[in-house]
Amino acid sequence: MNLKFILYFSWYYGVKIIIRGPSYIIASLVTPLTLLFVVYVLTQGALVEYAIIGGMITLIASVGLQSAGDATFMRLQLRIQEMYVASQVSPIDYMLSMTLSFLAFSIPGIVVYSFLGAYYNLYNLATTFYMAFLIIILILSTSAISFIISSMVKHVRNIWGITAILSIVMTVIPPTFYPYTYLQGKFGTNGLIYLMSISPATPAAVSAQMFFGLTPMNIPLFTTMVIAMLSETAVYFTIAKYLTRWREV
Repeated sequence: MNLKFILYFSWYYGVKIIIRGPSYIIASLVTPLTLLFVVYVLTQGALVEYAIIGGMITLIASVGLQSAGDATFMRLQLRIQEMYVASQVSPIDYMLSMTLSFLAFSIPGIVVYSFLGAYYNLYNLATTFYMAFLIIILILSTSAISFIISSMVKHVRNIWGITAILSIVMTVIPPTFYPYTYLQGKFGTNGLIYLMSISPATPAAVSAQMFFGLTPMNIPLFTTMVIAMLSETAVYFTIAKYLTRWREV
């Protein structure tokens, strides 16, 4: 692992972009904060805690998925990957550097949602560590998905529509802003939840709602969701490592 490259790249493409392009940070916050406001108004605050936890999950997952646009642009337009192929940078180094970059890029949003969570007394030591765990898992899994998608796109103009659709389907439709219990009884007791768990945001949201005490703890379902998150992350990263285009760009 080329740790020096990963840290330098993430600093330049993650931390520095917060200074160079603050408008991108605002853009990344628009959707989750808008949905938070809508949920608060429509439910008269009844589901605001779900929306705060789900907003954090949606923010991280959507940023990870939208990184497919940057990966595609670098591969097809800037041809940066060709330079890395000729160097000692491996596909894993490149993926981890991009992943860390977008995690850094998400820091302002994480701070906003952390303050909201603290205001509503959602955080203690245990829930803070669990949310940190979810953030790491989500950014790894969604970034891996973005690399898989970006390697399949043949023209950069197509990626923006794909990421916009995926961002909605994989972060808003899952039970991120509403209780997962609304889905129980569909296709079996938890059938629809399992079906929607192809999106990493679903097991993250379901487990978070139980861990944060928003819904009753269901140990078998909680365990299944955590295993699903870890398994998906491993599978998506493996696919991204071995099946994405690297030497043929």
